[in-house]
Amino acid sequence: MDLSYKEIQHTLMEELRLYHFPVAVKFFFDQADVEEFKQAHEFYTPVKPLTFCQWELAARMKGQVVYAQREGLGCSNAMCGFGWKEIDDAEIKSHMKYVRNKTQAQKVVQAKPRLKQGLIGIAVAPLGEAKFTADTIHFYCDNMQAYHLAVDWMAATDIFPMQPSIMVNSSACCGNVYTYNNQLANMLPACSGSYNAGKTERGEINFILPEKHLRPMVVQLLRRKEKYGSTAVTRPGDGFPGADICKNCPLIIFKKNR
Repeated sequence: MDLSYKEIQHTLMEELRLYHFPVAVKFFFDQADVEEFKQAHEFYTPVKPLTFCQWELAARMKGQVVYAQREGLGCSNAMCGFGWKEIDDAEIKSHMKYVRNKTQAQKVVQAKPRLKQGLIGIAVAPLGEAKFTADTIHFYCDNMQAYHLAVDWMAATDIFPMQPSIMVNSSACCGNVYTYNNQLANMLPACSGSYNAGKTERGEINFILPEKHLRPMVVQLLRRKEKYGSTAVTRPGDGFPGADICKNCPLIIFKKNR
């Protein structure tokens, strides 16, 4: 099934009741690809250095395409994850609040995934507006939406169980790096930085998958809809995936009068 990004975004927004656009993320290592991107898109750049999760705000909430390079990034955690900064003593010390001692802080920082050297810039865009082939797709969603995405991803890829990789801090930035490097889906909570800076005060969960698994996952979702009448796995046949009604409860029933 050859679905376009626009069709995929519409399907996911409609079927899972997403309240944020899925974010297409592209890591640029070739200047020719950057120029091709700039020719194809109307895009925005940060006026001042921001966090990566703040770049994504414009894409998922405002529907804007954003392109930024090192000078537009104001987050040392993301700098390290994207290979734009070496791990130094200041980075290790900034993680002391999470751990028992400096040795453990160093271990925590060094355990985070990092991109290969040579990154030029990054684009983040609402999936439906991306005219590039994304590297990762990042969903900010609630618990039940994330569950549906994870179940369909496992069914589509035949990978069981899904094994999340949760970092100490760096959820959005290094969460995408993990998926890019390992070509596996990841589901992780907001970190302390992205909770405030990235505006996830509604308790959103990060679900990130490699682009190559996007269409198979959506096809699996549509297969379930065709078979059961809806995409909901909590209450098959119910049009709302997160319906908060006791399963098969005989009391919570409504009948049509007209």
